[in-house]
Amino acid sequence: MTTEGQISQPLSPGRMLAITAGALIVASAIVFGAILPAEFNLDPLGLGKLTGLNRLWAPREVPFDITKSEVPLAREYPSGFRSDTIEIPLNPDGSRLGGDQLEYKVRMRKDATLIYEWSAADIPISTEFYFDFHGHTLSDGKEMTVATYRKDTGTSQNGALTAPFDGVHGWYFQNQSLNNVVVHVRISGFYELVAPGETGNEAHIIANVPADRAIAKK
Repeated sequence: MTTEGQISQPLSPGRMLAITAGALIVASAIVFGAILPAEFNLDPLGLGKLTGLNRLWAPREVPFDITKSEVPLAREYPSGFRSDTIEIPLNPDGSRLGGDQLEYKVRMRKDATLIYEWSAADIPISTEFYFDFHGHTLSDGKEMTVATYRKDTGTSQNGALTAPFDGVHGWYFQNQSLNNVVVHVRISGFYELVAPGETGNEAHIIANVPADRAIAKK
């Protein structure tokens, strides 16, 4: 206790250092344990997760006006989602037995979505395999709408298709090499398989079986 006319006893350097260090530790704990997790989603000490403070952080939300999109961003389909694998055997180019080229398509409704990937094995040069990805409406005998999505050479393709119209959509494959080839096709989405012999599957391909059983007897 001090009285008038007296100067209080100053703190020793050691005590001042201890107080400063303590304040720094407390401030650091507050910053790293509370402020960073709650305000910036940073949790270097793990205290934000332990205390639940990290759940207070949220990014600023910027609304997106879906009415400005040219196509519907969310769709519903009458048919269920499905996945299929198709193995398509092709004979060498110019084989006397034929079978070095064919088409395989699936039936889709307008705006339905198909996700696909395919690859052709045993092609020594990628330009020796040709594909034409396209679709067309089912002809009524008068006219048929046709859309070509891509024509190229190569041994694989991955992508997605939104059908521009009701019809059949898929690939024409042509083996231009001298090897026997198997095309492995994987598809998923909203579509129907075309029965062997019907439009889009005139080659009588059977899905979800090995290549040696993939062509139905005509």
